[in-house]
Amino acid sequence: MLSDRAPDAAVAAELIAVIVAADESEPRVLTVEDAKALPSGPFESTHRSLQSGLRAWVEAQTHHPLGYVEQLYTFADRDRTGTGAAWRTISISYLGLTRENGAVGAAEASWQGWYRYFPWEDRRSGAAGGALIAATLAAWATEEDAPARRRARRERAAIAFGLRGQAWNEELSLQRYELLYEAGLVAEAGTAGARLGERRVPGNPMLHDHRRILATGIARLRAKIKYRPVVFELMPPSFTLLQLQQVVEALAGIRLHKQNFRRLIAQQNLVEETDAMSVETGGRPARLFRFRRAVLSERAATGTKLPLARSG
Repeated sequence: MLSDRAPDAAVAAELIAVIVAADESEPRVLTVEDAKALPSGPFESTHRSLQSGLRAWVEAQTHHPLGYVEQLYTFADRDRTGTGAAWRTISISYLGLTRENGAVGAAEASWQGWYRYFPWEDRRSGAAGGALIAATLAAWATEEDAPARRRARRERAAIAFGLRGQAWNEELSLQRYELLYEAGLVAEAGTAGARLGERRVPGNPMLHDHRRILATGIARLRAKIKYRPVVFELMPPSFTLLQLQQVVEALAGIRLHKQNFRRLIAQQNLVEETDAMSVETGGRPARLFRFRRAVLSERAATGTKLPLARSG
Protein backbone atom coordinates (compact mmCIF):
# COMPACT_ATOMS: atom_id res chain seq x y z
CA MET A 1 0.00 0.00 0.00
CA LEU A 2 1.38 3.39 -0.99
CA SER A 3 1.61 6.05 1.69
CA ASP A 4 0.04 9.46 1.11
CA ARG A 5 2.52 11.05 3.49
CA ALA A 6 4.51 13.85 1.87
CA PRO A 7 8.30 13.41 1.85
CA ASP A 8 10.11 15.58 4.40
CA ALA A 9 13.04 16.29 2.07
CA ALA A 10 13.96 16.09 -1.58
CA VAL A 11 16.36 13.40 -2.75
CA ALA A 12 19.21 13.94 -5.20
CA ALA A 13 21.26 11.19 -6.88
CA GLU A 14 25.00 11.61 -7.29
CA LEU A 15 27.37 9.51 -9.39
CA ILE A 16 30.89 9.08 -8.01
CA ALA A 17 33.91 7.23 -9.40
CA VAL A 18 36.83 5.42 -7.79
CA ILE A 19 39.19 5.23 -10.79
CA VAL A 20 42.33 3.19 -10.11
CA ALA A 21 45.61 2.80 -11.98
CA ALA A 22 48.72 1.07 -10.68
CA ASP A 23 52.36 0.30 -11.31
CA GLU A 24 54.93 -1.70 -9.37
CA SER A 25 55.25 0.91 -6.62
CA GLU A 26 51.75 2.06 -5.70
CA PRO A 27 48.13 2.09 -6.81
CA ARG A 28 46.83 5.54 -7.68
CA VAL A 29 43.37 7.05 -7.71
CA LEU A 30 42.06 9.81 -9.97
CA THR A 31 41.11 12.89 -7.92
CA VAL A 32 39.75 16.40 -8.36
CA GLU A 33 39.47 19.52 -6.18
CA ASP A 34 43.11 19.73 -5.16
CA ALA A 35 43.29 15.94 -4.56
CA LYS A 36 40.55 16.13 -1.93
CA ALA A 37 37.66 14.57 -3.84
CA LEU A 38 36.74 11.83 -6.28
CA PRO A 39 35.21 12.70 -9.68
CA SER A 40 31.46 13.01 -9.27
CA GLY A 41 28.34 14.72 -10.53
CA PRO A 42 24.54 14.56 -10.31
CA PHE A 43 22.52 12.02 -12.25
CA GLU A 44 20.52 14.01 -14.78
CA SER A 45 17.43 13.24 -16.83
CA THR A 46 19.49 13.58 -20.02
CA HIS A 47 21.74 10.67 -19.03
CA ARG A 48 20.83 7.46 -20.85
CA SER A 49 21.86 5.32 -17.87
CA LEU A 50 23.68 5.60 -14.56
CA GLN A 51 26.93 4.36 -16.08
CA SER A 52 26.73 6.67 -19.10
CA GLY A 53 26.16 9.57 -16.73
CA LEU A 54 29.20 8.55 -14.70
CA ARG A 55 31.38 8.30 -17.80
CA ALA A 56 30.23 11.74 -18.93
CA TRP A 57 31.08 13.37 -15.60
CA VAL A 58 34.49 11.69 -15.28
CA GLU A 59 35.52 12.63 -18.82
CA ALA A 60 34.26 16.20 -18.34
CA GLN A 61 36.14 16.67 -15.05
CA THR A 62 39.34 14.77 -15.83
CA HIS A 63 39.49 14.33 -19.65
CA HIS A 64 40.26 10.68 -18.95
CA PRO A 65 38.09 8.13 -20.82
CA LEU A 66 36.97 5.14 -18.78
CA GLY A 67 37.49 1.48 -19.59
CA TYR A 68 36.46 -1.26 -17.15
CA VAL A 69 33.73 -0.03 -14.77
CA GLU A 70 31.52 -1.84 -12.28
CA GLN A 71 29.00 -0.57 -9.74
CA LEU A 72 30.51 -0.40 -6.27
CA TYR A 73 28.04 0.62 -3.57
CA THR A 74 25.21 3.04 -2.84
CA PHE A 75 25.71 5.49 0.02
CA ALA A 76 22.58 7.08 1.48
CA ASP A 77 23.48 8.19 5.01
CA ARG A 78 21.67 11.34 6.10
CA ASP A 79 23.65 14.54 5.42
CA ARG A 80 26.57 12.63 3.86
CA THR A 81 27.90 15.84 2.37
CA GLY A 82 28.03 17.59 5.76
CA THR A 83 26.31 20.70 4.40
CA GLY A 84 23.07 20.41 6.35
CA ALA A 85 21.13 20.87 3.11
CA ALA A 86 17.37 20.27 3.03
CA TRP A 87 17.76 17.55 0.41
CA ARG A 88 19.24 14.10 0.85
CA THR A 89 22.04 13.04 -1.48
CA ILE A 90 22.25 9.38 -2.46
CA SER A 91 25.62 8.52 -3.96
CA ILE A 92 25.91 5.64 -6.44
CA SER A 93 29.57 4.77 -6.65
CA TYR A 94 31.52 2.90 -9.31
CA LEU A 95 34.94 1.25 -9.42
CA GLY A 96 36.92 1.77 -12.62
CA LEU A 97 40.27 0.27 -13.65
CA THR A 98 42.51 1.89 -16.22
CA ARG A 99 46.10 2.61 -17.20
CA GLU A 100 47.44 5.98 -16.22
CA ASN A 101 49.11 6.88 -19.54
CA GLY A 102 50.75 10.05 -18.29
CA ALA A 103 49.17 13.20 -16.90
CA VAL A 104 45.44 13.83 -17.06
CA GLY A 105 44.20 16.63 -19.27
CA ALA A 106 42.09 18.67 -16.86
CA ALA A 107 43.88 21.20 -14.68
CA GLU A 108 42.05 20.26 -11.49
CA ALA A 109 42.46 16.50 -11.93
CA SER A 110 45.42 14.51 -10.67
CA TRP A 111 46.54 10.97 -9.93
CA GLN A 112 47.32 10.40 -6.25
CA GLY A 113 48.77 7.36 -4.53
CA TRP A 114 45.98 5.85 -2.47
CA TYR A 115 48.31 5.19 0.48
CA ARG A 116 48.61 8.94 1.08
CA TYR A 117 44.99 8.66 2.29
CA PHE A 118 45.43 5.27 4.00
CA PRO A 119 49.09 4.88 5.05
CA TRP A 120 48.17 2.10 7.51
CA GLU A 121 46.96 -0.04 4.58
CA ASP A 122 50.47 -0.48 3.12
CA ARG A 123 52.09 -3.39 4.98
CA ARG A 124 54.80 -4.18 2.45
CA SER A 125 57.48 -2.72 4.71
CA GLY A 126 55.87 -3.60 8.04
CA ALA A 127 52.98 -2.20 10.04
CA ALA A 128 52.88 1.49 9.07
CA GLY A 129 51.92 3.51 12.14
CA GLY A 130 50.97 0.31 13.92
CA ALA A 131 52.19 1.36 17.36
CA LEU A 132 50.34 4.70 17.23
CA ILE A 133 47.13 3.10 16.01
CA ALA A 134 47.28 0.36 18.66
CA ALA A 135 47.88 2.92 21.42
CA THR A 136 45.14 5.29 20.33
CA LEU A 137 42.59 2.52 19.84
CA ALA A 138 43.48 1.12 23.27
CA ALA A 139 42.81 4.56 24.77
CA TRP A 140 39.52 4.77 22.88
CA ALA A 141 38.44 1.35 24.16
CA THR A 142 38.99 2.38 27.80
CA GLU A 143 36.72 5.42 27.37
CA GLU A 144 33.73 3.10 27.47
CA ASP A 145 32.60 2.47 31.07
CA ALA A 146 30.76 -0.80 30.53
CA PRO A 147 33.21 -3.76 30.59
CA ALA A 148 31.35 -5.60 27.83
CA ARG A 149 31.55 -2.58 25.54
CA ARG A 150 35.23 -2.04 26.28
CA ARG A 151 35.84 -5.70 25.43
CA ALA A 152 33.82 -5.37 22.21
CA ARG A 153 35.86 -2.32 21.16
CA ARG A 154 39.14 -4.12 21.84
CA GLU A 155 37.99 -7.13 19.83
CA ARG A 156 36.91 -4.98 16.88
CA ALA A 157 40.27 -3.19 16.88
CA ALA A 158 42.18 -6.48 17.10
CA ILE A 159 40.29 -8.01 14.16
CA ALA A 160 40.48 -4.89 11.99
CA PHE A 161 44.15 -4.06 12.58
CA GLY A 162 45.64 -7.48 13.26
CA LEU A 163 46.37 -6.77 16.93
CA ARG A 164 46.70 -9.18 19.87
CA GLY A 165 47.71 -12.10 17.68
CA GLN A 166 44.99 -11.62 15.04
CA ALA A 167 46.00 -12.04 11.39
CA TRP A 168 46.01 -8.98 9.14
CA ASN A 169 43.18 -9.14 6.58
CA GLU A 170 43.88 -6.80 3.68
CA GLU A 171 40.21 -6.80 2.65
CA LEU A 172 39.06 -4.97 5.82
CA SER A 173 40.10 -1.52 4.62
CA LEU A 174 36.57 -0.11 5.01
CA GLN A 175 36.14 -1.56 8.51
CA ARG A 176 39.48 -0.06 9.54
CA TYR A 177 38.57 3.40 8.29
CA GLU A 178 35.13 3.27 9.90
CA LEU A 179 36.65 2.18 13.21
CA LEU A 180 39.12 5.07 13.12
CA TYR A 181 36.24 7.40 12.26
CA GLU A 182 34.18 6.15 15.17
CA ALA A 183 37.16 6.63 17.48
CA GLY A 184 37.62 10.21 16.23
CA LEU A 185 41.08 9.47 14.85
CA VAL A 186 40.55 10.79 11.31
CA ALA A 187 39.90 14.42 10.39
CA GLU A 188 36.51 13.70 8.80
CA ALA A 189 35.17 12.67 12.22
CA GLY A 190 35.15 16.33 13.27
CA THR A 191 34.61 16.69 17.01
CA ALA A 192 33.80 12.99 17.53
CA GLY A 193 36.14 11.47 20.06
CA ALA A 194 37.46 14.92 21.02
CA ARG A 195 39.72 13.59 23.75
CA LEU A 196 41.64 11.59 21.15
CA GLY A 197 41.48 14.21 18.44
CA GLU A 198 44.98 15.49 19.09
CA ARG A 199 46.37 12.02 18.31
CA ARG A 200 44.77 11.52 14.93
CA VAL A 201 46.47 8.98 12.73
CA PRO A 202 48.40 10.09 9.60
CA GLY A 203 46.58 10.19 6.29
CA ASN A 204 45.21 12.96 4.06
CA PRO A 205 41.50 13.67 4.56
CA MET A 206 39.02 14.04 1.70
CA LEU A 207 35.85 16.06 1.29
CA HIS A 208 32.52 14.76 2.56
CA ASP A 209 32.64 10.93 2.75
CA HIS A 210 34.93 10.44 -0.26
CA ARG A 211 37.65 8.75 1.78
CA ARG A 212 35.08 6.23 3.02
CA ILE A 213 34.02 5.59 -0.59
CA LEU A 214 37.67 5.15 -1.60
CA ALA A 215 38.14 2.66 1.26
CA THR A 216 35.16 0.73 -0.11
CA GLY A 217 36.79 0.63 -3.55
CA ILE A 218 40.08 -0.60 -2.10
CA ALA A 219 38.29 -3.40 -0.25
CA ARG A 220 36.37 -4.45 -3.38
CA LEU A 221 39.47 -4.50 -5.58
CA ARG A 222 41.58 -6.39 -3.03
CA ALA A 223 38.89 -9.06 -2.83
CA LYS A 224 38.26 -9.18 -6.56
CA ILE A 225 41.88 -9.74 -7.65
CA LYS A 226 41.74 -13.06 -5.79
CA TYR A 227 39.09 -14.59 -8.03
CA ARG A 228 38.92 -12.54 -11.26
CA PRO A 229 41.80 -11.50 -13.56
CA VAL A 230 40.96 -7.79 -13.23
CA VAL A 231 44.57 -6.96 -12.36
CA PHE A 232 45.40 -7.26 -16.06
CA GLU A 233 43.20 -4.20 -16.72
CA LEU A 234 45.97 -2.29 -14.92
CA MET A 235 48.92 -3.92 -16.67
CA PRO A 236 50.63 -2.77 -19.88
CA PRO A 237 50.24 -5.03 -22.95
CA SER A 238 53.45 -6.86 -22.03
CA PHE A 239 55.13 -7.25 -18.66
CA THR A 240 57.52 -9.40 -16.70
CA LEU A 241 56.31 -11.80 -14.01
CA LEU A 242 58.13 -9.67 -11.45
CA GLN A 243 56.20 -6.59 -12.56
CA LEU A 244 52.93 -8.51 -12.31
CA GLN A 245 53.76 -9.68 -8.79
CA GLN A 246 54.75 -6.18 -7.70
CA VAL A 247 51.49 -4.68 -8.97
CA VAL A 248 49.48 -7.33 -7.08
CA GLU A 249 51.57 -6.62 -3.96
CA ALA A 250 50.98 -2.88 -4.35
CA LEU A 251 47.22 -3.39 -4.60
CA ALA A 252 47.05 -5.80 -1.66
CA GLY A 253 49.57 -3.87 0.44
CA ILE A 254 51.44 -7.06 1.40
CA ARG A 255 54.44 -9.03 0.17
CA LEU A 256 53.90 -12.32 -1.65
CA HIS A 257 55.92 -15.50 -1.89
CA LYS A 258 57.67 -15.37 -5.27
CA GLN A 259 57.72 -19.10 -6.02
CA ASN A 260 54.12 -19.64 -4.92
CA PHE A 261 53.00 -16.68 -7.01
CA ARG A 262 54.67 -17.93 -10.17
CA ARG A 263 53.51 -21.50 -9.59
CA LEU A 264 49.87 -20.44 -9.35
CA ILE A 265 50.15 -18.12 -12.35
CA ALA A 266 51.41 -21.10 -14.35
CA GLN A 267 48.73 -23.45 -12.97
CA GLN A 268 45.98 -20.97 -13.82
CA ASN A 269 47.38 -20.49 -17.35
CA LEU A 270 46.74 -16.75 -17.06
CA VAL A 271 49.63 -15.50 -19.18
CA GLU A 272 51.55 -16.50 -22.26
CA GLU A 273 55.08 -15.72 -23.35
CA THR A 274 55.85 -13.14 -26.00
CA ASP A 275 58.90 -13.20 -28.24
CA ALA A 276 60.36 -10.17 -26.51
CA MET A 277 62.67 -9.67 -23.54
CA SER A 278 62.83 -6.80 -21.07
CA VAL A 279 66.17 -5.08 -20.53
CA GLU A 280 64.83 -2.71 -17.85
CA THR A 281 65.27 -5.08 -14.93
CA GLY A 282 68.83 -3.97 -14.15
CA GLY A 283 70.10 -7.53 -14.36
CA ARG A 284 69.65 -10.39 -16.78
CA PRO A 285 67.02 -9.75 -19.47
CA ALA A 286 63.61 -11.06 -18.38
CA ARG A 287 60.97 -12.70 -20.53
CA LEU A 288 57.94 -10.54 -21.34
CA PHE A 289 54.45 -12.01 -20.97
CA ARG A 290 50.95 -10.93 -21.90
CA PHE A 291 47.53 -11.73 -20.49
CA ARG A 292 45.91 -14.73 -22.19
CA ARG A 293 42.51 -13.28 -23.11
CA ALA A 294 40.99 -16.71 -23.71
CA VAL A 295 40.90 -17.07 -19.91
CA LEU A 296 37.87 -14.75 -19.79
CA SER A 297 35.66 -17.20 -21.68
CA GLU A 298 37.27 -20.37 -20.31
CA ARG A 299 36.77 -19.33 -16.67
CA ALA A 300 33.48 -17.44 -16.99
CA ALA A 301 31.83 -19.73 -14.45
CA THR A 302 34.64 -21.05 -12.29
CA GLY A 303 36.78 -17.89 -12.12
CA THR A 304 40.50 -17.59 -11.59
CA LYS A 305 42.68 -17.28 -8.54
CA LEU A 306 45.69 -15.13 -7.79
CA PRO A 307 47.94 -16.14 -4.88
CA LEU A 308 47.85 -13.72 -1.96
CA ALA A 309 49.84 -15.94 0.36
CA ARG A 310 52.34 -13.81 2.22
CA SER A 311 56.07 -14.10 1.84
CA GLY A 312 56.75 -15.23 5.34
